[in-house]
Amino acid sequence: MIAHKETIYTKDPSNKKMKVIREFDAPVEAVWKAWTDASLLDQWWAPHPWKARTQSMDFKDGGTWFYYMEGPKGEKQHSRADYTGITPLKEFSGDDAFCDEKGERIENMPTMHWKNTFAKTKDGTRVTSELTFPTAAALDKTVEMGFKEGFAAAHQNLDELLERNI
Repeated sequence: MIAHKETIYTKDPSNKKMKVIREFDAPVEAVWKAWTDASLLDQWWAPHPWKARTQSMDFKDGGTWFYYMEGPKGEKQHSRADYTGITPLKEFSGDDAFCDEKGERIENMPTMHWKNTFAKTKDGTRVTSELTFPTAAALDKTVEMGFKEGFAAAHQNLDELLERNI
């Protein structure tokens, strides 16, 4: 059993940004695959006891990942990520929004732009996620909704998945 690493958050409200850094004890190829393959994302993306369920995924520039998180009582929160740029094994970016079951954006929920960078380290891979929000209020609402705790829990799920040598 590997020791789980810490997820580090840096909030920059004046620029409507948050940076999240996390290291994993696995090669870039394995970490990249876990972030870009729907069958693997479904195994770690949602914090327990929630489950991620991919409805469709087209991982390419201009493609979309449409999924929902299912709670322990069957509740569902749909989301979509629209990919805006991909450099294989290096980085990908996209726009993320909460949506309804048809994939239509929910207007009163926060949106964000993600840029995820993957870098080889001495012992594995560092993933840096730079999140940019349309407003400081959207950043604050995302944090208030439990983003930090949920993403850290998902990272622990990913540690466990990588430990099984995906």
